[in-house]
Amino acid sequence: MAHSDPGKAQLRFSVDGVAMVRLLGPEDRYLSTIEAAYPNVDVHVRGNDVTLGGSADDVAAVRRLIDELQLALRTGHDLGESEVATSARMLAVDSSVSPSAQLGAPILTARNKSIRAKSLGQKNYVDAIDDNTVVFGIGPAGTGKTYLAMAKAVRALQNKEVERIILTRPAVEAGERLGFLPGTLTDKIDPYLRPLYDALGEMLDPELIPKMLAAGTIEVAPLAYMRGRTLNASFVVLDEAQNTTPEQMKMFLTRLGFGSKMVITGDITQIDLPAGTSGLKLVTRVLDGVDDIHFAYLSSADVVRHSLVGRIVDAYTDYDAQKQALRQESAEAREFAARGPQRAASGRNPKRSSS
Repeated sequence: MAHSDPGKAQLRFSVDGVAMVRLLGPEDRYLSTIEAAYPNVDVHVRGNDVTLGGSADDVAAVRRLIDELQLALRTGHDLGESEVATSARMLAVDSSVSPSAQLGAPILTARNKSIRAKSLGQKNYVDAIDDNTVVFGIGPAGTGKTYLAMAKAVRALQNKEVERIILTRPAVEAGERLGFLPGTLTDKIDPYLRPLYDALGEMLDPELIPKMLAAGTIEVAPLAYMRGRTLNASFVVLDEAQNTTPEQMKMFLTRLGFGSKMVITGDITQIDLPAGTSGLKLVTRVLDGVDDIHFAYLSSADVVRHSLVGRIVDAYTDYDAQKQALRQESAEAREFAARGPQRAASGRNPKRSSS
C-alpha cells in the first residue's frame, strides 16, 4: 500500500484577470525563470490552470510569487525576466515583503511609458539618489545606471526641485581611432553625447527638447566644458565616468553648487583611457565613508537588457578573476625565483655564532 509523503504538497489554482502570455512570458520565459528559482517544484500550466507540486514550503513560495506577479501586471507593470528573478530573490529573503509594491513606484511616466526600478539593486540605487547629494552608480552595462539617473533628473525638473539638468560625459574613443571629424565643434562632440540625447527623447516630448536645450534648461556637454563653473540648482549626471582621469573627477566633483545633486555613473570593467588611473576607480577609495556621498554597486543581477547580457557580464567577470589570479601567481613565482641567489648565498655562507 503506497503512502503519501507528508512533506509533499500539491496545489491547483486558476489565474484570472491576467493574460497567461503576460504572466508566463514570450515562449514561457518567465515560467522558465520561476522553475530555475525553485528547481524542486513541478509547475504545470494548462490554459489558465496552474498546478504546483513539491515540498509544502516551496509550493507556498511559488504560489506567493505568482500572486505577486499577477498583482504587478494588474497595476500596470511590465514584467521581464529580471523582474521575475528579482521578485523570487526578494521573497526568498523575506516572505513578508511585496516585490510589486517595493519595485512598483514609477520614477517617471512619459510618452505612455512608466520608468521604474526593475531590480532590488536598482531600487537601492534610486533610493540613494533621493537620500544623498552625490551618488555613484557603478556596475556593468545594461543595469540602467544612466537611464534611471536621467529619469530622476527629469522628475526633479518637473517637480521644480532644480532649475536645470546638466548631462555630461568625457569624450573618449572606445578603442577606436575616429580621426578627423568634419563640421563644427558641436558636430564633432555630438557622437559622444548621442546616448544621452537618445535617452532624453524617451523621457520628454521630442518637440520640447530643442527648446529646453536652447533655453539652457537642459544642457548636454562634454566634461571639459565643466571646468571653471559652479553648478547651482542643477541635477548633474556624469556618464561613462570610468573614462575620467583622477584630475577630471576632482574637477567635476568640485563644481557642486547650492541646491544641486550629482549622479556619477560608470563601469570600471570598461575603461577606454589610453593609459593611467581611472578617476572612478580612485574616487571609490578617496571618498569612501564621506557623509552625503553614496556608492551604489550594481551587478549582473540588475541587468535589464536581454537575459544573455547578464550571462556575458558574468563570463567576463570570471575571466578577469582568472586572469588576475594568474598574474598574481606569476608575480609570486618571479619573486621566488629572484630570491633564489640570495638563498643559495645564505646556504654557502652561514653565519657563525660568536664564542
